[in-house]
Amino acid sequence: MKKTYMSENKKKKLRKFPGKKQGSSRKNINSSKKDKNIFQWKQAGKTSIVWIAILISAILLSGLFTSRDKHEIRIEYPEYYEFLMSNIIDELKIIEREAHGKLVTPTETKLNNKVTVMVDRFVVTLPYDVDKAVIKEWDEYDLRYSFEEKKVDWKSYLLSMAPWLLLIVFWIFIMRRMQGGMGGRGIFNFGKSRARLWSSEKPQTSFKDVAGCVEAKEELQEVINFLKHPKRYQKLGGKIPKGVLLLGPPGTGKTLLARAVAGEADVPFFSLSGADFVEMFVGVGASRVRDLFEQGKKHAPSIIFIDEIDAVGRHRGAGIGGGHDEREQTLNALLVEMDGFEDNQNVILLAATNRPDVLDTALLRPGRFDRQIVVDVPDLRGRIGILKVHTRKTPLDKDIDLETLARGTPGLVGADLANLVNEASLLAARKKRKKVCMEDFEDAKDKVMMGVERRSLILSDEEKKLTAYHESGHALMANLLPKADPVHKVTIIPRGRSLGLTSQLPIDEKHNYSKSHIEARLYVLLGGRVAEKLIFNELSTGASNDIEIATELARKMVCEWGMSATMGPLSFGKKEEEIFLGREIQTHRDYSEKTAQTIDQEVTKIVMDAEKKSNELLKDNIDILNRIANELIEHETLTGDEIDKIIAGKKLRKRRRTKNSSNSNHGRKNASKNRAKQVKKEVEEVG
Repeated sequence: MKKTYMSENKKKKLRKFPGKKQGSSRKNINSSKKDKNIFQWKQAGKTSIVWIAILISAILLSGLFTSRDKHEIRIEYPEYYEFLMSNIIDELKIIEREAHGKLVTPTETKLNNKVTVMVDRFVVTLPYDVDKAVIKEWDEYDLRYSFEEKKVDWKSYLLSMAPWLLLIVFWIFIMRRMQGGMGGRGIFNFGKSRARLWSSEKPQTSFKDVAGCVEAKEELQEVINFLKHPKRYQKLGGKIPKGVLLLGPPGTGKTLLARAVAGEADVPFFSLSGADFVEMFVGVGASRVRDLFEQGKKHAPSIIFIDEIDAVGRHRGAGIGGGHDEREQTLNALLVEMDGFEDNQNVILLAATNRPDVLDTALLRPGRFDRQIVVDVPDLRGRIGILKVHTRKTPLDKDIDLETLARGTPGLVGADLANLVNEASLLAARKKRKKVCMEDFEDAKDKVMMGVERRSLILSDEEKKLTAYHESGHALMANLLPKADPVHKVTIIPRGRSLGLTSQLPIDEKHNYSKSHIEARLYVLLGGRVAEKLIFNELSTGASNDIEIATELARKMVCEWGMSATMGPLSFGKKEEEIFLGREIQTHRDYSEKTAQTIDQEVTKIVMDAEKKSNELLKDNIDILNRIANELIEHETLTGDEIDKIIAGKKLRKRRRTKNSSNSNHGRKNASKNRAKQVKKEVEEVG
């Protein structure tokens, strides 16, 4: 059985401290720092392709320029002397002892008496210095010759070195990109902060987009007003809070409030997660904390937002990792920066967590987190406001009543309500509607609170009947007991991991629960098991979750809430938590073995008395139980009003089944018939 209840509100004192002089604007900073640390893979890929093309082109061009003399064939002196004697040398250029010559006509010759090649230009190393005798000999053959000094061909050298230079530059470019792949942080910037400066170009969130937490908005609005009008507070000696901690269950809107502060405050706003400090190397997190506050001081006055601060702010001395643990080093650096020897009055730290119980006490003291703002589960007015915010851009039908919808969703937080609105929009789009109607919201509410319908799961007639009586037992007990919450809906359509569900919703917001209310809840929990036993005279595994919840409630009544007359107003069983793990790992037994036996006896007595009471009530109302079960088998889902009509003896009108429901029911019937035929055939074959 699934039940929906309001969570208990924890009352906490909010410390209020004013602050110091702030001001300035962040528009110029935002314009000068536009996502510098974001690595653009697409742009980097295009740039890499361009660099590769330049490199290949440079190699080809270098080969063309440096190969202009490659057609000169190096020959030996005998071949040169043969060309000279044949008077086929047109001209010679002498550079020291090298002679570069050109023949009158291309001539075939054998190099080293092995390979025959066609020679047009040649180069030969002369075995002697050129003197008057050599020149006289060249004059006899009417040979044109010239002399040049050997010069350094820088152009050739540079062209030959260009490919390697480009390769080095390309390698440096790739290495810089690889180092900057994680948010622009290279190997030398490993200890730098990963905080992101909130840009004014991003979609802005204001306090108008936040609902359900009036007090939290007022506290944060005061911080923003101090930044905008510091003299108003300083005249009275007020100082701005150094730190503001947002506490609350998951999904209540802590991060949304921080985004609203970023949109409202006209100062630089740095945001990052507590996990951004955590690294495997000791000292890196502390270095990032110092760099973060250095950035904040440079842009002071500024606001730094750390989401999920419990990742680095857990209690020190947990016994794991010792004093050189990376998390503890990071926390020590954070404590010093927030309120150490130096004064950081112009930097405000805004943090959020849903685990304030694991935070270090030194972190929570005044002077560091001066204000602790509780963002709790919204009440009825808060849920109405949240629904109005999330339905601004949703076309709604005229039959939509947000107050009715809010009354039927106690215990849901802002994230749940946003998901509910989105699911309703998706259901309306699936049905090809132009507007979202109340039926879509009701279906979405059942989907969020009770789970998705599993109409494809086939139940036999026996299982369907057993589930109907089980859920009817829950529903009837809830209607017979005045202290129990009224039934919202009962279904035997499998939802989530359950074959059937009975959903109860409280009439009013509840923050404390009386003993009679908890006992009524025990009766309702055991009503399904008792109904099975009364009708079928046997028990099934369907009540396992009910028994588990009932046993846990009974043990809390004895050990935590002091609701046992035998044990009295005492607390038994001290919970030990491992702060590093952030969860309970064992319960310390701080009582004797005899007391433990007495506790077990009291728990057993409470549960057995609840079962006995449920048995008596269901026996006296067995006819009503049968009527509810029969109607549930026929309709599969009953609302609270329909159950009231059945108890009053009225008949329910036949519903107009939708196409989907009729198809699913038809499919179940066909599957049951086919399975029955198959079993009958197998029995005949065995016979």
